[in-house]
Amino acid sequence: MTSFKKTRELLAGSYLADIISDEESVLLYDCSFSKNLELPYEEYERFDLEEMADSECRAEFRVNKRDLLHLAECLQIPDVFVCNQGSVCEGMEAICMLLRRLSYPCRYSDMIPRFGRPAPVLSMVTNKVIDFIYDTHGWRIKQWNHDLLSQANLQTYADAVHAKGAALENCFGFVDGTVRPIARPDENQRVVYNGHKRVHALKFQSVALPNGIIANMYGPVGGYYILINFHQYLKSCLKLKTFNCYEFQKARSMMRACCVILDYFSSYSGMHILQQDNLCAYMGTLHTP
Repeated sequence: MTSFKKTRELLAGSYLADIISDEESVLLYDCSFSKNLELPYEEYERFDLEEMADSECRAEFRVNKRDLLHLAECLQIPDVFVCNQGSVCEGMEAICMLLRRLSYPCRYSDMIPRFGRPAPVLSMVTNKVIDFIYDTHGWRIKQWNHDLLSQANLQTYADAVHAKGAALENCFGFVDGTVRPIARPDENQRVVYNGHKRVHALKFQSVALPNGIIANMYGPVGGYYILINFHQYLKSCLKLKTFNCYEFQKARSMMRACCVILDYFSSYSGMHILQQDNLCAYMGTLHTP
């Protein structure tokens, strides 16, 4: 694929050879510039994992060098990724791009010295890996994960929470949420506006287990009513046949975010009872994100 720089060189040669006129040269030359900054990515060497020290991998990717191959195998990363415009990237380099992007807030231009690729390609490859991981493994948090939420594991989670001093013996997880800001939409702005954060955003709610793993994810939902929607969603999940086989028929997940404990408080009506408030405040101190 011809770059804008090569295009300008060809235009200059065509003009000197009297192939194009002055007007055509000026017009085409002005159109041969990209909207992106022309960073000298070709001056940097391409990514080579073998040349990186283990300390560099730990600092840039937050993963030990010896664990990268195992991570790629567990995520079922393919040998190569092919972008829509034809760019090809090896699977290991692609997963390293994603790890570098997620390890610390940075711009794609900050990643050029490490990978030696233009910023648009870094963006496309990173998004390609994210889409692949979500399409392949998204069901693990969008549906009931029988391995993670087996009968024995639920018992272990509930025992761990109770051992920390929880008032409940059947609390196996904690509900937590995150607000992801988005650009202000042209329509239905009130639907996605978050009055607390004062931004337009999409909300997600998740059930976090005592070991820090997300057991289930609900969202995205816009606006104020995510807690109500999520409350109904959890109540429907608790009616699953898979859950009924668990020996704790009253096992419930704690809604720390809105001070509602399922099966104990059916709704949040604004009428506070001191004993309930104390229980909610106490349970809220047991989970440290």
